[in-house]
Parts: sequence; structure tokens; C-alpha cells
Amino acid sequence: MKRAVIVFACVLFAGPALAQSIGEKTGVNSALGVAPKTADFVKEVAISDMFEIESSKLAEQKGNAQEKNFAQQMITDHTRTSGELKALVGDGKVQATLPTAVDSSHQSKLDKLKNASGRDFSSDYNSYQVSAHEAAISLFDRYSKGGDNAALKDWADKTLPALRHHLDMAKELGRAPSVGQSK
Repeated sequence: MKRAVIVFACVLFAGPALAQSIGEKTGVNSALGVAPKTADFVKEVAISDMFEIESSKLAEQKGNAQEKNFAQQMITDHTRTSGELKALVGDGKVQATLPTAVDSSHQSKLDKLKNASGRDFSSDYNSYQVSAHEAAISLFDRYSKGGDNAALKDWADKTLPALRHHLDMAKELGRAPSVGQSK
């Protein structure tokens, strides 16, 4: 019993230190409320924006009227935030590398959306939008409170209200009476 308590205590105290070195994709940082490293934050934001834009382009083609309107807003807003992030990195205020493509997890979601139609498309798109915006809010909130780059912290804080609005809009998607067009 004493040994189990010691092991538990070691894991408990080592958790936050280990979380700092584990990338955002593991979810450990999020669960512990740890701010991501600047490089991880930039990478995750860029991938998230690319996913939002690409999935919303598909929604403009395949979605119902409500999804198409939402998609247009996502394309506009995430193109803007993507440009703002590129400017912060480009002018040297943020030292990080921007990815040029989504990761495999986001690509598999895009592939699923490409092959879906009607209710299946709507269900997947709506679900992805809610989960993506919940993850983005967590990411931006943690960085705005504990990130190590002042310019990026400020930008993250200023972007949070729009992300929260996006989440509210995404949650409304599934409540629409229309269920998606067949193609």
C-alpha cells in the first residue's frame, strides 16, 4: 500500500512537468490546463484553421442552407485568423514554423466528409465543428493565460470571443429542421 501511494505521488507531481514536453495532440496539456508551447500553439492553430476552411468548403457544396451560411462565416473568419497568425510569424514577433497541410487526423475527417452526403455529411460536419471549436477554445484560453509570447497571448485573447460565438453557432447546426442535400 505504501508503495502504491509513493508511485501515485510521483506520477501526480511529475504530470505537469511531463505535460510541458508532450505535444498538444495527446490531450494531456488540455486535461491538466497547461499552456501549450508557442510552437505547438502555432501548429495547432494553423492546422485548425486549414481544417475549418477545407471542411467548410465542402459544406458549401454539400450542406443544407444553415450549414452553407455557417460555412461561409467559417471560411471568412478562419481565413482572417490564418492571415493574422501568418503575419505574427512573418514579422518575427513569433518564432515558429507554420505547417503547410493538415495532420493525418484532420485529413481523415476531411476524407470522410468528401465521401459523405445528406444526413451523414450533416451529422459529421456538425459534430466536427462542435468538437473543433471546443478544442480551439481550450487551446486559445490556455495560451492566452499562460503562453510565453506576449504578442501571441494578446492575439489569442482577442480571438477567443469569436471562437466562442462559432461554438454557439456550431451547436445550433444540429437543431435545424433541414438535414442536408443529397448529391
